[in-house]
Amino acid sequence: MTAAPRGAGRPGSTGVPGGTGPRAGATVPPLPAGFGIELDPATKQLGGDVLFGGTPARAMRLSAAGLVALAELRAGPVCSAPAGVLARRLTDAGLAHPRPPAAAVAAIPDVTVLVPVRDRPAALNQCLAAVGGRFPVLVVDDGSAAPEATARIAARRGAVLIRRAESGGPGAARNTGLAGIGTDIVAFLDSDCAPPPGWIERLAAHLADPLVAAVAPRIVAPAGPGSAAARYAAARGSLDLGGAEARVVPMTRVSYVPTAALLVRRSALLSAAGAGPVFDPALRYGEDVDLIWRLHEAGWRIRYAPDVEVPHDGPCTWPGLLSRRFRYGTSAAPLARRHPGQIAPLVLHPWPAAAVAAALAGRPALAAAAVAGSWLTLGRSVRRAGLPAEGVAAGAATAVRQTWLGAGRYATQFAAPALALALVAPGGGSRARRWARRAAVASLLLGPPIDTWRRGSRDLGPAPFAAGCIADDIAYGSGVWAGCARARTLAPVTPKVSWRPLRVTRERNTADEQHVV
Repeated sequence: MTAAPRGAGRPGSTGVPGGTGPRAGATVPPLPAGFGIELDPATKQLGGDVLFGGTPARAMRLSAAGLVALAELRAGPVCSAPAGVLARRLTDAGLAHPRPPAAAVAAIPDVTVLVPVRDRPAALNQCLAAVGGRFPVLVVDDGSAAPEATARIAARRGAVLIRRAESGGPGAARNTGLAGIGTDIVAFLDSDCAPPPGWIERLAAHLADPLVAAVAPRIVAPAGPGSAAARYAAARGSLDLGGAEARVVPMTRVSYVPTAALLVRRSALLSAAGAGPVFDPALRYGEDVDLIWRLHEAGWRIRYAPDVEVPHDGPCTWPGLLSRRFRYGTSAAPLARRHPGQIAPLVLHPWPAAAVAAALAGRPALAAAAVAGSWLTLGRSVRRAGLPAEGVAAGAATAVRQTWLGAGRYATQFAAPALALALVAPGGGSRARRWARRAAVASLLLGPPIDTWRRGSRDLGPAPFAAGCIADDIAYGSGVWAGCARARTLAPVTPKVSWRPLRVTRERNTADEQHVV
């Protein structure tokens, strides 16, 4: 039986000598003893010794030792070194997700709750009432116009208060608060959140893994009836990252998590900050994305745990929702400057992209040929890698569908005027040709929102939901364009092309990984 790395038994301890974080180039330690794993629902076992899934999609061929380790993990928690190594690789790849030991779930973490606020005393009162008195709370007043109201509520709820004379935004307020915190863990919480009981303990259990720097819950809209805008926000909230848990990695399905509610290891914050502030004061929006990406670049793991849901009160009118989306969009260009290569609005693979382009151009024969090319190319690559060829046809079809949906959302966000012109302009050619062009454009506009609505966003009818999605995407895209103009960069609106359908990397010990990209 392998021993857990030092500090793994108590949420908040670093488990790393000196508490400075993962060291670049160092061997990644196994998942600690006592942790279990659960395979992702999308992970498939092919041919007995191959696991397929993850983000980005990959195939992992298990050796004989790997199969024994997988059997151990299916039967219970990590008890051996090979099982710990395999568990780490599976959870890093998104093929599985960690399950902290019962002792970590029951432990009382060493945590301080940090709440930045500017005015909104009623929301702050509700937030602090939900937090309760189980953990110390530090409220940072970021230049409120009526500081007396904030001070009264903080005193009534037993919170320590720090006041900033001038507003610098939530990132600057958190920097101010961090200077006075000495606990192992910091729980960032926005003043318009009302977390459920036990949210800190459940999230902090993940920090029993010494490589995990931060854990985020799912941010949801408060329950209850509301306007059409409020129902849309509940179905497609800008901070709601969905119900599927994930490791947070740039350029994947969950590429960031917000600090509206976030548990972070303080030593990780200090290691990511270096000699500078934890949150970049130059970023009024996107400062949380920047922090998460810096933690990732430093080698830390970040987990998204949607089994914990934190209600977050946001705008409930269309002007409020769309103006917020515009402001969020303005952060894309500064983030692209700070993190080159981590932002791509659309990733295209040649064969699926050719199939979609041919279909939109009204060339069904060419579209069918491109789909066949995608199927044959993927099948040849899979067979060359020695993997089972089952599911290749379905994979090729899925790639085409995802390319169409991605192209539709990209076009709506960044080329809405061109789409509108293509819909209404008379154009040339026959009447049938003009209607075919309009149908193609309409499929780009309506395909993504209807697909989202069909998968469960039923609080609004399909028509108002689609209209809300289109307005939402246009508002966000307008913000991105505005940020690009200020930063003089086109990186956030430039699609990327991936030319390799299969990338193979071979690793030692329990598995050979083969990445489908």
